Amino acid sequence: MLPLAGIRVLEMEGIGPAPTCGMLLADFGAEVLRVSRPGYERYADPVTGRGKGVLSADIKSPEGLAAIREALALADVLIEPYRPGVMERLGLGPDEVAAINPRLIYARLTGWGQTGPLAARAGHDIGYIAVTGVLEGIGRPGEAPTPPLNLIGDMGGGAAMAAFGICAALIERGRSGEGQAIDAAILDGTAALSAMFFGMQVPAGRGDSLLGGALPWYDSYACADGRHIAVGALEPQFWNALVDAMGLPAHFKDRADAGEIRTALSATFLTRSRDEWAALLEPLDACVAPILSFAEASGHPHAVARELYVERDGVTQPAPAPRLSRTPARIGDAVAGSAMLARWKAP
Repeated sequence: MLPLAGIRVLEMEGIGPAPTCGMLLADFGAEVLRVSRPGYERYADPVTGRGKGVLSADIKSPEGLAAIREALALADVLIEPYRPGVMERLGLGPDEVAAINPRLIYARLTGWGQTGPLAARAGHDIGYIAVTGVLEGIGRPGEAPTPPLNLIGDMGGGAAMAAFGICAALIERGRSGEGQAIDAAILDGTAALSAMFFGMQVPAGRGDSLLGGALPWYDSYACADGRHIAVGALEPQFWNALVDAMGLPAHFKDRADAGEIRTALSATFLTRSRDEWAALLEPLDACVAPILSFAEASGHPHAVARELYVERDGVTQPAPAPRLSRTPARIGDAVAGSAMLARWKAP
C-alpha cells in the first residue's frame, strides 16, 4: 500500500504549482480529483495531471459549486491556488468548508500569501525570488541577475513546500482528529529554502555569490560545438583534479586570480565539444557534467541506470521521487472522475 493510499484530494483548477503539488501527492497514492471547467478537461499538462481524476465543474454556476461542495464533504485535502478572497466569495472559504468537513486540510497555495500588502497582487516566480533575495545571487558580477526556471519559487517554495505542509497536517490530524488551513505562500517557502544562504550571510551581491555563477570554478562554459559544460569544482581536491585533467597551469590551484582562471577555462573549453569534455572529465572526481536538454536528459547513462525517467501513455516524464524502500511511489492509472467520486461516496 502506498503511503498516502486512502487520502482524498480535491485540486482546484490552476497551473504550475498547484497541479505539481497534486501530482506529488498522487504519486504516493493519494486519490486526486482535479476540478476543471467544462470543455477544458483535456487541456491539463499530461505529466502533472498523471494519475488524477477530473471533476468537470463550473465554479461560477450553482451546479458546479454544488458538485464541489459535495466533493469537499468527502475529501481529506483541498488544494486551491486563487488570490485571497476568491474562495470566500464563492462560499468555499475555510470557515464555510469546515462547517461541512471539520477534518479537511485546506491548503491555500498562493504567491504572496493570505496577508500583507501584496497579498491581492498578481505575481510570478521571478517576483517571489526577487524580493526574498534569492534572485540577486544568481548570475555573474556586472550583469543583471539571471532568471532561473521556476523551480526555486513555484515548484520548490510552492508545490513541494505545500505538499510537505499537507503531509505534516495529515499527521497532526491523526492525533487531534481536526483539519486546519495551510497558508502555503510561494514567498514563504522560497525564503525558508534559502535558510542556508541567510545563515552564511551570502549573497550580499552577485560578486559574493559562491553558488550563483560569480566564480569560475562554479559556472557553465561554452564548448566548441556551441553546447555547454557545468563546472562545480568548489572544494580544493575537485578543483585540483580539474586543473590537472585540463592541462591548466599548476599555479591555478591557488585560485589567486579568478579573472585569469575564467579566461583560461573559457578558452580551453572552446577547444573540444561538450561530449568530448564529458567523456574526459565525467569519470573524474572533478564535479563536471554536460549541460543536457530535457530531451537528452532521459538518455544519460546514469538516468537510464536509475530509471529516472519513465514512459507513460506515450509521454516520457520524470519518475516519482523520492524513493521509499518498502512503499515506493508510482504513477497511478488514469481514473474517471465520476468513478473516483463514486468511490469516495462508498461506505
